[in-house]
Amino acid sequence: MMFEKDRESPLVQLVSFNKLLKQYDDMAKGADKMLAANAQLILDAQAPFPELREGFSDLSLLKKHKEVINIILQDTFPDVLTNNEIKTASLAFDDTIFNSSRRFQKILENAGGKGFEPEIRNLPDHDMYVVGCTVILNFYYGYQLDFRRPFFYDIPDANGVMKHYRILYNADFVEIIPTEKAKKLTKEDIDELMDNFENLELWKEKIPPNSFISKGFVISNMFDVTAEHSISEIKSNLITGGQKGYENFMEGLQETFRSFFNLPNMRAGFVSYDSRENKFERVCGKQMQSFILMDKDMEVCDEALCQGSYKKLIEDNTYFTISNVDKYYKMSGGMAPYKGLKEQGIKSAIFAPIADQGNLLGVLELVSTKVHALNSINVNKLEDVMPYIVSAVLRSKIEEENLIDAIIQHECTSVHPSVSWRFEEEAKRFIQENVEGKQPSFKEIAFKDVHPLYGQVDIKNSSRARNEAIQTDLMIQLSEINNVLAKALEKNKLPIYEELIFRINNYIDEIREVLLTNSEQAIFDFVKEEIKPVFKYLKKSDENLKALIAAYEKGIDANTESYYDHRRNYDESVMLINKKMASIMDTKQEDAQKMFPHYFERYKTDGVEHNMYIGESITAEKNFNPLYLNNLRLWQLQIMCDMENAHYNLKPELSVALDVTSLILVYNTSLSIRFRMDEKRFDVDGTYNARYEIIKKRIDKSLVKGTRERLTQTGKMVIVYSQKKDEREYLRYIKFLKAKGYFGNKVEILELEGLQGVSGLKAIRVDILYKKDMEPEKTYTYEDLMEELKA
Repeated sequence: MMFEKDRESPLVQLVSFNKLLKQYDDMAKGADKMLAANAQLILDAQAPFPELREGFSDLSLLKKHKEVINIILQDTFPDVLTNNEIKTASLAFDDTIFNSSRRFQKILENAGGKGFEPEIRNLPDHDMYVVGCTVILNFYYGYQLDFRRPFFYDIPDANGVMKHYRILYNADFVEIIPTEKAKKLTKEDIDELMDNFENLELWKEKIPPNSFISKGFVISNMFDVTAEHSISEIKSNLITGGQKGYENFMEGLQETFRSFFNLPNMRAGFVSYDSRENKFERVCGKQMQSFILMDKDMEVCDEALCQGSYKKLIEDNTYFTISNVDKYYKMSGGMAPYKGLKEQGIKSAIFAPIADQGNLLGVLELVSTKVHALNSINVNKLEDVMPYIVSAVLRSKIEEENLIDAIIQHECTSVHPSVSWRFEEEAKRFIQENVEGKQPSFKEIAFKDVHPLYGQVDIKNSSRARNEAIQTDLMIQLSEINNVLAKALEKNKLPIYEELIFRINNYIDEIREVLLTNSEQAIFDFVKEEIKPVFKYLKKSDENLKALIAAYEKGIDANTESYYDHRRNYDESVMLINKKMASIMDTKQEDAQKMFPHYFERYKTDGVEHNMYIGESITAEKNFNPLYLNNLRLWQLQIMCDMENAHYNLKPELSVALDVTSLILVYNTSLSIRFRMDEKRFDVDGTYNARYEIIKKRIDKSLVKGTRERLTQTGKMVIVYSQKKDEREYLRYIKFLKAKGYFGNKVEILELEGLQGVSGLKAIRVDILYKKDMEPEKTYTYEDLMEELKA
């Protein structure tokens, strides 16, 4: 090994045995004649070579004086311990080793030959320079600075398994001597250094490179701490596994387990346990494998395990080891889990239950391709790491539950970000009162003086389209049943077949013209209770009828237990429309929130509806101005046009060519909304404000006054209002968006027939212009809106 002269250091390294030889000087004069004689022999061997006391930097002298150096170090490196101790003599803060025990030499040979040079883990040049400075401050200037850190070598063994050795330094034989470059340091200088560990230039200024001489050598004693290190690494991996990502987590954990068991061909896997259904489930994540499940996602424990392994793992929560898979495979006659392990080339295995207070959470699987590599003896090594694994799995379970709750909250009962601040305030109050020993209750949350906006893109004649799909499927199903029964009647003239055919024909006649509310359920019950038992009998009694019935059953949907062809087309078309509309609304909402925070919710029915509320009380930060309400109304109008255009482009892809109609309700008066705890949603607050909800529910059924014409029409945008100023405002928006290519020239002002509890409403109806794949640049900018609203 060569002295690293290129590395900058505050110390000039000189190899010297002066301090050790001084001890021999004293021993040679001592009363113990044997020790004195031995000391004198060492001193006589060194005497012709004064440089061994004075110190030298020419490392070629180490080779030249090798025999003498061995004599000088013979008490430090006794032969009786050389095969046991891991020990070296080297320069301080350098890897220049000039003497070592045979065990250390053997470790290096196994790692890669005599040329292998170990490196101290995680000690960069910056840290090395500061380490040298702290030694100088302690040993020369007399300060007590603690920079002691555990130092480690990471060295692979002959099998490639990484071993870890902790290094303990003995610096008793080192002298620190200043050079002409050394500076006098004050307490202020030391204080400044202690506050600036990262400032290497400052350290170099106060303690310049080569300003001191390190004369002597250090003894390094090393200890194999692979087991302790592996336990620490397993603990660390399990704690930070979720943060690193499963791929790196598993890769690191596999390597650590190999070091821990000293088995280069060992692999680790996990499987979780579902106590409700008594089954194993695959753990999600890259490289997360299970040797019990193999390529399955889940399996019932009774089928995945034999009786013995089931008892140990599931009932007793104790380790189950298989030291020889092939042997137990033969003994069991190819039972699980031996069959699966053998197919994977596994020769020995350990299954360790991960359990907490008797509740099984999962199983840690350790496997090897070597017979007897894993056994009932080395399984006991797991005792030191299982508590960490259990803690990690418990934490993972909690995180999974929290994630599930978060998804449910987001998908089902989410609190919109614009109002989450108010819920957080209430939650903090709740927690504080609970800590104080009070009996807190979560108060209802309300927002006063907010302006509502409502819009819907509704699927036109959806009920009629759904009924037609149901009618068609039922008639096809009944006709297929008729065919089977007709064939059965040809073979066996049984009156019961004639009676069933008669009833089926009655059902067909009944639903051909109109589908009554109870018809579908009546036919479903008839088929389930009377046709299915007959078909079950016919399949057993006649092979030809069996094939015919099989063809009929192939068309039956497993979930609905009936024909589901035309209804599937209808449902899929509705789903695609809703998904497209909702996606546009959700994406565009992000931009709208940046203009001014407001409450937003949308929900899917036969189409997509949305509610928005904007006002001072919604946001905790911004001041509200009516300009923002105008802005949101104009934004809503354009987005509704975008949704219409998206449907226009989607329509050719639909199985059922459904049309949509669009409507916006303008409500001129502000109102209050309150979060209903029982329903987990916001609703208008107070009897007076309830009028708004009544209008919303009934408005899409409105007729033009004096006619039977429905207000909502395909290809037209409808804006319902009651105040003249709302009419002027929206006519201004329509004029603006006409210039942008959203609307045609035909604009109608209509009066509406009164609804129950609602009268005096009017509407603007305007033609929508459709474009193929509407381009993003066609949309307005925020600046456009502001200019238009100021006009």
